[in-house]
Amino acid sequence: MQDWLEITLRTLSSVVILFVMTKLLGKRQISQLSLFEYITGITMGNIASYISLDLDNEWYLGIVALFVWVIVSVAFEFATMKSKMIRNFIDGQGSVLIKKGKLLEKNLKKERMTLDELLEQLRKKDVYRMADVEFAIMEQSGEINVLLKKEHQPLTADIIGLQVEPEAEATTIIMDGKVLKKALRESGHDDNWLNKKLRDQRIEVKDIFLGQVDDQGELMIQTGTKSMEPAKPINPKSQLLAMMKQFEVQLQLQDQLFLNEKDKSDYQSAINKLQALINKK
Repeated sequence: MQDWLEITLRTLSSVVILFVMTKLLGKRQISQLSLFEYITGITMGNIASYISLDLDNEWYLGIVALFVWVIVSVAFEFATMKSKMIRNFIDGQGSVLIKKGKLLEKNLKKERMTLDELLEQLRKKDVYRMADVEFAIMEQSGEINVLLKKEHQPLTADIIGLQVEPEAEATTIIMDGKVLKKALRESGHDDNWLNKKLRDQRIEVKDIFLGQVDDQGELMIQTGTKSMEPAKPINPKSQLLAMMKQFEVQLQLQDQLFLNEKDKSDYQSAINKLQALINKK
């Protein structure tokens, strides 16, 4: 057999074998790697290149080596699942860099990280002042996760006591000009419903790049050049209620900012009147 043909066949075999081995190792091997998984990935790549190019030795020896590495790697994964001590030894532990707003210089030096590198990682988390950080930890993967101080955290509906309706993810029912029948059924709709929606928007399935149904049962369409959403009916009463509720939230926030008892009393009185109006609606 000619060398170029043998190398081609060996390379194709290596690709197939590596694909199967990676599937056996699981998704962690292609996401955040531990130190041992990083070494395993590099070694398996070197062995695969050996199988492809080393014509002086038997190719099956490389496959045996790959199987041994996979077996050892899977065994270590099961061991780390069963024992925290083994898990800490192989995967390592997270290192706290900032605790209760204080920078821990000792841990920073232990991880051999400079202040410039730490500040860069904080900026990636949209944090530009270290004084705003309550807690920061370097995970085993090397990623830094940050908890801001309470006063610097963004407002959420829960913090301001605002009740919101639960929202479900959108279901993709059309992709690349083809209807996904199973997804359409799972969304609670059928072909008749879809055909009616498409007629209303004057578009055909073959012209749709992506079509999704939201939790309100509305069809949202992307053609690849423009976005098409159904016009939602305007309800003046519901809009007024929404504006009044937003105003109520603003009043409550202002009430928390004022220390003067008279100002607090005035704001509370306004809130009570607004709540009474909302309840009448």
